[in-house]
Amino acid sequence: MIRFGIIGCGVISSSHANAIAQTQEGRLHSVCDIVEEKAKVLAEKYDVKNIYTDYKEMLKDPELDVVCICTPSGMHGEMCIEVAKAGKHIVCEKPMEITEEKNEAILQALRQYPVKMQCIFQRRTMNAAIATKKLIEEGRLGKIVLACAYLKYYRDQAYYDSAGWRGTWELDGGGALMNQGVHGIDLLTWMVGEKVVSVFAKAGALARNIEVEDTSVALLQWEGGGYGMIEGTTTVYPGLDTRFEIHGEKGTIIFGDAGVQMWKIIDEEIPLPEEGESLGGATDPKAISSAGHYILIQDMIDAILHDRKPMIPPEEGKKAVELIRAIYRSSQEKQEIFL
Repeated sequence: MIRFGIIGCGVISSSHANAIAQTQEGRLHSVCDIVEEKAKVLAEKYDVKNIYTDYKEMLKDPELDVVCICTPSGMHGEMCIEVAKAGKHIVCEKPMEITEEKNEAILQALRQYPVKMQCIFQRRTMNAAIATKKLIEEGRLGKIVLACAYLKYYRDQAYYDSAGWRGTWELDGGGALMNQGVHGIDLLTWMVGEKVVSVFAKAGALARNIEVEDTSVALLQWEGGGYGMIEGTTTVYPGLDTRFEIHGEKGTIIFGDAGVQMWKIIDEEIPLPEEGESLGGATDPKAISSAGHYILIQDMIDAILHDRKPMIPPEEGKKAVELIRAIYRSSQEKQEIFL
């Protein structure tokens, strides 16, 4: 039995707890939150006996195997390092951290302490995304000329006001891109499989009273010469289904939360991927499905039992943050940034 602990019992913790409960070999063993009542509510729902308000005390438990880090983004790095030092495996919510320096500190700790780490980017488990990546890798779309992500969410001012860390550089690390859009940005770069070599962007708070961006547009150039576009916002009402459009010289793929809209290659019949469960959350963060979390939690269990790397190791988890930081820098400096 693989015993899990959760640090941070806010909204996303339920996705982790639900996922753990669905596995055969995993069990939620302990929960921790600085607000004890939050920890007690989660513990009661999942019949957990071990409740903490200090995560370092939780890490002293020799029966604990894996820790899910569900705290504000800017706290992930310190906690990942402490968990690794304690010899526990790590499941970390997105983003892995909010700066390149903090991501590198995590990687350094993992080189020192032999534990495994899974980053939560559940969109990578979507059937359409997996099939798209395979078609691109096989060269069946030809040269990629346009690859774009449209990430239009709705979060009202009350959402940002509901927790002091939301919409801050210090703990959120950014706004619509770093918090919500990071999933889509990770997926786009993973599917295309090319490095982004330059970006020119605009980002700002156009409708919300926050210090980070609620709206951003970014023009990308891929290593293979093609272009890309990322539109990310939390000001669109109602929130729209996330959508990806990838155009190669031989065909077009368009899909998102609403399913596949186009799946065409010149002179070739390709079967549509099976539709999976929508990940949700465009308008209500509490509506995010735990289906993708289950796949990644189960993968983490298998990685531990069979001593292999998890599906999304930290070397992968850091990539979206690097691109988002370049987008922010481009907007702030009003110039193209080369990566």
